[in-house]
Amino acid sequence: MSTATEPQAAASGVIRIGTRRSLLALVQAEAIKATLEGLYPGRQFQVKPQDATADKDKITALYNFGTTGLWTNELEAELVAGKVDFIVHCLKDMPTTLPENCVVACITDREDPRDVVVVKKSLEGKYKTLADLPAGSVVGTSSIRRMAQVSRRYPDLKFMDVRGNLDTRLRKLDDPENAYSVLILAAAGLKRMKLDARISQYLDSTEEGGNMLYAVGQGALAIETLKDNKEMIELLGKLQDDKAMLEGEAERSVMRTLEGGCSVPIGVQTSWTDAGELRLKANVVSVDGKKAADADIVEKVTTKEQAVEFGLKVANALRQAGAQEILDVIVADKEAKQAEAEPWVPA
Repeated sequence: MSTATEPQAAASGVIRIGTRRSLLALVQAEAIKATLEGLYPGRQFQVKPQDATADKDKITALYNFGTTGLWTNELEAELVAGKVDFIVHCLKDMPTTLPENCVVACITDREDPRDVVVVKKSLEGKYKTLADLPAGSVVGTSSIRRMAQVSRRYPDLKFMDVRGNLDTRLRKLDDPENAYSVLILAAAGLKRMKLDARISQYLDSTEEGGNMLYAVGQGALAIETLKDNKEMIELLGKLQDDKAMLEGEAERSVMRTLEGGCSVPIGVQTSWTDAGELRLKANVVSVDGKKAADADIVEKVTTKEQAVEFGLKVANALRQAGAQEILDVIVADKEAKQAEAEPWVPA
């Protein structure tokens, strides 16, 4: 990024950056802070961390929470209250509909969006890929999407919930007292934390990659600010990556149209053809992996509006392939389990 003309909003005062308190979130926020300091020399930026709902409750499986915004609600409250000027989010954690007075100011350069396999240290010389694992091996994940995708291709594997920050989950994996053989994690987080040496397999839509798709928005960072803060929007606009924005908007349009959240198994994979067209693969898979709806469409996309329309087209193709029926069953089952569960109370 080259020199920038500093917007008026940056002319006085410290610009406060909201983020979650996890180590990965802090690393991401500090990277944004460093980039802005390079763009606007002499300006002051301060990172202000905050715990989110899902950070406070590390017991409940993510797919059993009865709400969206698990990672964003508290941060958005700080933004609306004027306690921070903007928020750095993982795009995949953001609900597809924002509070009325908030807006995504930019989507930054996207890190590797794929899911990956990480093997327990004591098994690293024995297994490398999901296909290597014997029947009954335990895969650690809190994502219903990952469970569904793995079950579709490897029905003999079992699953165990694993919560906590990235370093906590890796410790749980390596603990010989725990049954996990592998974890499925996002490549982006491991790479940003300089832990990518632990990656044993990249998962994608190829046969070698297990024929699996990743989460909507995975690998991208989104920066949220107030809709009427035009000067902050201008300042943050310097961080925009156009391709990442178009990918993110198309993927989020698929999810928004199907009314899915981060606990619903919608998988995507976007790529750019040699002709500059956007290819979007997407699927919805039942939790047991036995039913699936797939779509794969290529289209010329150059604007946010076109990306949203493209996502709508892909979502409709998924519906025609049976996606809505799969999602209806998942949502009904989830609501039944939530009605039976006792509410979590902080210790």
